Amino acid sequence: MQSLNNNEEDFNLREELGKYLRYWPWFVLSGILALGLAFVYLKLTIPKYKTVASVIIKDDEGKTPSAGLANFAELGLMGGMGTNSIENEIGMFKSYRMMQNTIKALNLNVRYFDNSSFVSQELYLKSPLLVEVVRQDDKRLQELVKEEAGEFEFTGNFTDEVVHVHNDFLGITKDIALGTLVDLGFGEVVIKRNPNLNVDPDEERFNILISFREVNGIADYLRNEIEVNLLEQNATFLELSLESTVKRKSEDILNQLIFEYNKEAIEDKNQIALSTAEFINERLDIISNELDTVEVGLEDFKERNNLTNIEEESKLFIENASEYRERQRELNTQIAFSDALIEFLENDRRASDLLPGNIALDNNGLNVQIGNYNNAILQRNRLLEGATELNPAVKRLNAQIEQLEQTIYNGLQQTKQNFQIALDDLERQNSLIDSQISKVPSKERRFRDISRQQNIKEALYIFLLQKREENSLSLAATMPKAKIVDSGYSSNKPVAPKPLIILVLGLILGLGIPFGVIYIKRLLNNKIESREDIEKVTKSIPIVGELPNIPKGEIDLVTENDRSVLAESFRIMTTNLQYLLVNAKNKDQGYCIYTTSTVKGEGKTFTSINLAVTLANTGKKVVIIGADLRNPQLQRYDTESKSFLGISDYLVNEDHQLQNLISDSKFHPNLKLLLSGSIPPNPSELLHQAKFGHMIQELREQFDYVIVDTAPSMLVADTFLISKYADLILYVTRAGYTEKKLLHFAVDAQNDGKLHDVSFVINDVKTANFGYGNKYGYAYGQSKPSLWERFKKSF
Repeated sequence: MQSLNNNEEDFNLREELGKYLRYWPWFVLSGILALGLAFVYLKLTIPKYKTVASVIIKDDEGKTPSAGLANFAELGLMGGMGTNSIENEIGMFKSYRMMQNTIKALNLNVRYFDNSSFVSQELYLKSPLLVEVVRQDDKRLQELVKEEAGEFEFTGNFTDEVVHVHNDFLGITKDIALGTLVDLGFGEVVIKRNPNLNVDPDEERFNILISFREVNGIADYLRNEIEVNLLEQNATFLELSLESTVKRKSEDILNQLIFEYNKEAIEDKNQIALSTAEFINERLDIISNELDTVEVGLEDFKERNNLTNIEEESKLFIENASEYRERQRELNTQIAFSDALIEFLENDRRASDLLPGNIALDNNGLNVQIGNYNNAILQRNRLLEGATELNPAVKRLNAQIEQLEQTIYNGLQQTKQNFQIALDDLERQNSLIDSQISKVPSKERRFRDISRQQNIKEALYIFLLQKREENSLSLAATMPKAKIVDSGYSSNKPVAPKPLIILVLGLILGLGIPFGVIYIKRLLNNKIESREDIEKVTKSIPIVGELPNIPKGEIDLVTENDRSVLAESFRIMTTNLQYLLVNAKNKDQGYCIYTTSTVKGEGKTFTSINLAVTLANTGKKVVIIGADLRNPQLQRYDTESKSFLGISDYLVNEDHQLQNLISDSKFHPNLKLLLSGSIPPNPSELLHQAKFGHMIQELREQFDYVIVDTAPSMLVADTFLISKYADLILYVTRAGYTEKKLLHFAVDAQNDGKLHDVSFVINDVKTANFGYGNKYGYAYGQSKPSLWERFKKSF
């Protein structure tokens, strides 16, 4: 059972495909046309190449900036803008300001194109002319760009010093001398010859198109085009990429972007170093004055007391107290640094001033807070370059800075207090030693105090001098933040357009268009086209024949010894009729066959006359009756018989003899005609008479076949009134004309008993929709139609 279902599904799939493959010439034509258009597109489209550059972002947070300068970390001189997250650095690369700086540095807002060929190619550095924009009205230029009028055509000879400029929108048409200031409507520019371009003087004239754009517009474009990707999740290895039609241009853009990034990073680092240098110089001035005062006091003390070698005399006691003095000196130094920083915070400063870095303050937590404070100041200063104090981000940073400043101030106060407590404890311990040297003269104790102050001031002075030199060195040795791994380089293979993909898409589109048209046509078509449309509605009514479409100009009547498709179709239909007439009553008499349809115009008269001729050609005696008394059509096949009397006259007048009304036809000697006659006012009443049945019976006895051409069944009841006399009713439908829903009328008529022994005939079927024998055998014995003829018949 499963195998049977699978076979049925396979058959249905093949059948469905066949509905499209019958239109193969259109698929071939559309596919060839689409491939041609794809080929032209590939020829006219300038290829794009991918340019890539890669860098490693140095993470300075918590690390020394470079080997060999490790001691700089004590002052935080190389801290700069730390890499809080690699996403921030990616955002910096794609920032609006970076793009603007890159565009201005490379003059990318002015583009040059070769206008002498069909496809304009960008010249970039190979343009014979260069433009220097002296003054530019951005608003006016923006208006020109919106009107697509920002391009100016320049023509001239390579040897001339004058070029011709043209712009239709602005109405500019004039000659310009090279090197002079020219007003182009949106600003003033100077046109110069490209000094880096070697040109043969004998070359022909140049024709270039120079496009002017706003820096902001180009920046927006580059931000969308440049990709910055993190290659490793746990590393700082970044890859910058850009697709462009000019390799050299995209390489310059990526290299310049990296340069601008490093330039700004170095400036940020130098801001801290400069702030630290200013603080150190201020402290050196103060300490220098204090040291001078202590040394002068020491000299005066020795002179007044005639002291020469008091240290040697107190050596024993001093050695015992040296450890305490060293610790006291360190604590006093820390307290001095704390006082200096507190004084720095308490004084009036600019909001953008940075705090000095880690100046030997023995408090790592406080050093980290100072570093965070400096980073916040730098971030706020960068935001203020393009925003105001009312910006939410600026407000948030201001609040963060105020909080950090208060935290640092409180930390300094607490640190100073801790140092003071430790110093007090040391002094208490030192007092024990002092008690041991109580016998030392007061002059010596005074000398020791002065010497201690001198040592403290001198150590602090030397330390600040050392840090000043290190800070000066850091300004000269600042390393770039982004280490270049690979400068911009372009691939030799274009990334777009991809020929194979374009051709495949073109072929798919070429095949898809006719497929879509056919599918929509079938979807919207409510007319029958083939036997499948009838079989979907009903299988209880057989299909006895399919009649081909007759092109205009061709004969629509079957002739003797005719081998046309039309003749073969009727021969097949007459063969099928034999199987349907097996069970007919009165087999010793002729057969009575009706032809009817749902509405007019479906070809029932055409079917009747050709069926009659086909039967006559087989030697049968045939009579065709025009039973459509309202709109007779048989006369149009035999114009000479229009004035003949017929059925209506026979049914009305008892004097008329049936034999006198039957006439010979011009189609075949065995075919006789019984026309409809005069058009009566009451055709239904005439056909309802029993005399009509007697007439049919009499004709059965004289002829082998009685073909009755009746009226359309849906429009009038005439056919229903006389259907009981028929052995077989041929219900004619027309492909492309009969609506599918009208088939239900024939089915209902048979189910209701209004019609009996009904069989469908499909008229005007296109060759592509023929089924069964007609589809394969109609051309047997004939020459095969040409490809062009089959192409014309595919639709």
